[in-house]
Amino acid sequence: MGGRISRKDVEKVAKLGRLQLSDAEIEEFTGQLGSILEYVEKMNELDTEGVEPLAHCLPISNILREDEAKESLGTEKTLANAPQREGEYFKVPKILDDSSGV
Repeated sequence: MGGRISRKDVEKVAKLGRLQLSDAEIEEFTGQLGSILEYVEKMNELDTEGVEPLAHCLPISNILREDEAKESLGTEKTLANAPQREGEYFKVPKILDDSSGV
């Protein structure tokens, strides 16, 4: 079991995450998280001098189309399949009540 993380640390993280863990789970996660931290510590021993950081191991490029103005659908076509409408607008159910403070 790794000595870099304690049972108290796991309990704190579980509380922050609103997780209810059993004693057995806390013990298991303490060991697992300790092992992860030990592995990260081993990786810190690697010589990375001259190695440039990168976000992805393969070259990535975005294929974007030119931004050009086009004719819109218009109100009637846009609202043609609307379950409910009110005039020129979509009608949606109210999700906030007067007590919401908004």
